[in-house]
Amino acid sequence: MSQTRNLGSVVLLTLFAATPFVPATVAAQAGRGYSGPPEHANVEPVNARPNPYETQRNWGHLPDGRTWGSVSAVHVDIDGRHIWAGDRCGTNSCATSNVDPMVKLDPYGNVVQSFGAGQIIWPHGVDVDREGNIWVADARAATAAEIQQNPAAAGKGNTVLKFSPQGQLLMTIGTGGQAGAPPRALTEPSDVLVAPDGSIFIGEAHGDQFLDTPQGGVGRISKWSPDGRLIKTVGTWGYGPNQFRGAHSLAMDSQGRLFVADRGNRRIQILDQDLNHLETWYQFSRISGIYIDSNDVLYAIDSESDDNYNPGWRKGLRVGSARTGEVWYYVPEHMSARASGMGGIGSMGEGVTADAQGNVYGGEVGPITGLTKFVPRLLGR
Repeated sequence: MSQTRNLGSVVLLTLFAATPFVPATVAAQAGRGYSGPPEHANVEPVNARPNPYETQRNWGHLPDGRTWGSVSAVHVDIDGRHIWAGDRCGTNSCATSNVDPMVKLDPYGNVVQSFGAGQIIWPHGVDVDREGNIWVADARAATAAEIQQNPAAAGKGNTVLKFSPQGQLLMTIGTGGQAGAPPRALTEPSDVLVAPDGSIFIGEAHGDQFLDTPQGGVGRISKWSPDGRLIKTVGTWGYGPNQFRGAHSLAMDSQGRLFVADRGNRRIQILDQDLNHLETWYQFSRISGIYIDSNDVLYAIDSESDDNYNPGWRKGLRVGSARTGEVWYYVPEHMSARASGMGGIGSMGEGVTADAQGNVYGGEVGPITGLTKFVPRLLGR
């Protein structure tokens, strides 16, 4: 059976109609010491769906022949054509660099604007609001060794920064260089999302997924007013509803529901804008990045799955519906000399976004850096 779906303005042909998600027991999880939400053990891995995309590695060019570093922060611009990316300054940190980490690329991959030199330590998440402002989650402070090498890095990081479209710093949430609890401070903010009404949502903390006990865990989602006043926080470290083990990425659908990529728990938690838990989805895998476009197409990118961290699942890009939870497409990992994440096979990005034409962009971290573009194959090709 054939069926067409709209991704941006590009129409793709599905090889068969996607079927609703149905849980089933996964034999691969037996005997591996699995710990996590018990319902996850009954989820059938989604590793086989049509792949209507062509993978193009090494998309985009930095100024002066500069080499890309790790990129997890990636988001389409307000115009639907340009792409913002947070390059970790050619390596995996900007603490000792004097280059601009935030770059804006045109549809051909050329940098047309950049900013942020000396202001950002570890760009991890990015959002673009309805006025075109760029919000950056700077997920850690500089280490002692980095500060010794560059004393100016002290007092930066562990913040969410709001920049104008021209790169002027307009607002800072959190206390630079310090970890703590809102409203004074943030702890390893992984992502930020600005709702249509201007409300700000922040997910903490990046290191939660590596903890086996609540000690030292944060597991927090916070909501702030448009002018940066704390409204409320929810969450603790853990496995239940409104508990998180690494709120790694945020997205919002057309209904105003907040989707949280709860990476350590290998699931998506869906909240309302008062931060009440609505649903939990497992069918998009252990995702590092999530993006939902204006048509409620959900893009979920998995950079970490392997037999230790998500038995039975493969890394890859899964595309589906934010309305129904169906997974329509699966793009497998690309090969690399060393695997992304903590091991397994091949590599896939951490950050993900899509432009108005339906092109998808993955920000790569680890052995493969820079950007990957996934181009829809048009009908008739």
